[in-house]
Amino acid sequence: MLEGIFESSTSVSLFGLFVALLVFFHFFISIFSSQERREPPGPRPLPLFGNLFQLNLKRLSQNLYDLSKTYGPVFQVSFGPKKVVVLAGHKIVKQALVNQAEQFASREITKAFYYINKEHGIILANGDSWKEMKHFARTTLKDFGMGRKTSEEIIIEESVNLIKEFEQFQGEAFDNSVALTYATSNVISALMFGKRFEYTDPFIKQMVERNQETIHLMGSASVQIYNMLPLIGPLLKDWRDLKEKIDTTLNDSRTIIADLKETLNPEVCRCFVDAFLLHKKRLEDSGISNSHYHDENLLHSVNDLFGAGTDTTATTLMWSLLYMVKFPQIQDRVQEDLSRVIGSRQVRMEDRKNLPYVDAVIHETQRFANVAHIISRTTTKNVTLEGYVIKEGTTVLPLPVSVLFDENEWESPYIFNPSHFLDKEGKFIKRDAFFAFSAGRRACLGESLAKMELFLIFASLLQHFRFTPSPGVSEDELDLKPVEGLIFTPKVQKLCAVLRH
Repeated sequence: MLEGIFESSTSVSLFGLFVALLVFFHFFISIFSSQERREPPGPRPLPLFGNLFQLNLKRLSQNLYDLSKTYGPVFQVSFGPKKVVVLAGHKIVKQALVNQAEQFASREITKAFYYINKEHGIILANGDSWKEMKHFARTTLKDFGMGRKTSEEIIIEESVNLIKEFEQFQGEAFDNSVALTYATSNVISALMFGKRFEYTDPFIKQMVERNQETIHLMGSASVQIYNMLPLIGPLLKDWRDLKEKIDTTLNDSRTIIADLKETLNPEVCRCFVDAFLLHKKRLEDSGISNSHYHDENLLHSVNDLFGAGTDTTATTLMWSLLYMVKFPQIQDRVQEDLSRVIGSRQVRMEDRKNLPYVDAVIHETQRFANVAHIISRTTTKNVTLEGYVIKEGTTVLPLPVSVLFDENEWESPYIFNPSHFLDKEGKFIKRDAFFAFSAGRRACLGESLAKMELFLIFASLLQHFRFTPSPGVSEDELDLKPVEGLIFTPKVQKLCAVLRH
């Protein structure tokens, strides 16, 4: 009997040990797996609202950059119920957007973005349609000379008109933002529509004003709240105003496209719209069915390129002139170099290689102004970053400010310093952490055109004018804090453009 009890207890003990081992093994695997699948750290969210009350939506990019110093280069926050992964610092942003470009190639389509484009066009689209429109736009703009001689002549013509506009103020203080935006609008208009507008034309005036208001509204706190909690959209005045401006802009573009359709000549390609319509007709005549070439993709591709080709370039030029007034010793050297190399003749792109300091000032303006201060992507598949697993479909915010002001990459990140782009001999150098045009599959499509505009317009203006503060205002009183919006614009501060002799 005792022997039976002993055998029974032994069996129970062995069974218990077996169960314990199974539990321990399962626990160990679970811990190991959770470490493999662990989510990025971040501030603790509240139900429904997430981290909404912990974020400064008016200074979101800087706020998130500050949080990265607590939680590391990969962390997450909750915008309402939605989790968003934030990437901070040159190393991690490059690792994601360049080294794993395909996984971070999708654009996040927020509620506001979807209302604008319905996922048509280029900037706010994904998938095969985006790939086809991006390829067509790049090829077509290249054919029209984007970054080449044809574009150079268009920009030079507009620079001459801009100089005449500045001369009308006869050295008195004025707001240069309007004329600069007209100029960059006309450059992209020549490529999109085959025409430019006089600065007195009511159409361009209304368009520029509406675009500036749209940019401000898109970056407003209330529209960001709408993206997180769309059900409250009808209650938000900013969202109602934004919809009205978007609808008006789209209707204006439809009118221009309709006029170009009526005057289309298969023998002459005048602009981007013509190229699209002619390509669509060739496909139809060949019996090729291609669903991507339709009116909505044309409309939104034109609007995407027009908006992107106008606002960021004009805003960068506004910052460049403000910096020249704020730092007159830098303006002195720019003008000394222009006088020595160019004299009184027309500035051309071939001069850039002989003006490394001027080129460095333009690049430092782009770095320091951080115009396109926030971008969003969506992962196309599960991806591992810094040991954290980011699931497919997750919204990711790579922070440009964290790259352009990375203390590990820039000698004096918080100082306007053109030497960041010059070697010891004063020659221009490229910097890997120069992130003004983004990177990877979603890098700026019009980078070469923007670079050409910035150089030719900035150099032409500094060649002809000395920029100074308004009478009674010192350089120290100029405000370099940006106005919040979809892009960072300078506050309106009137400057004087005094003709140089």
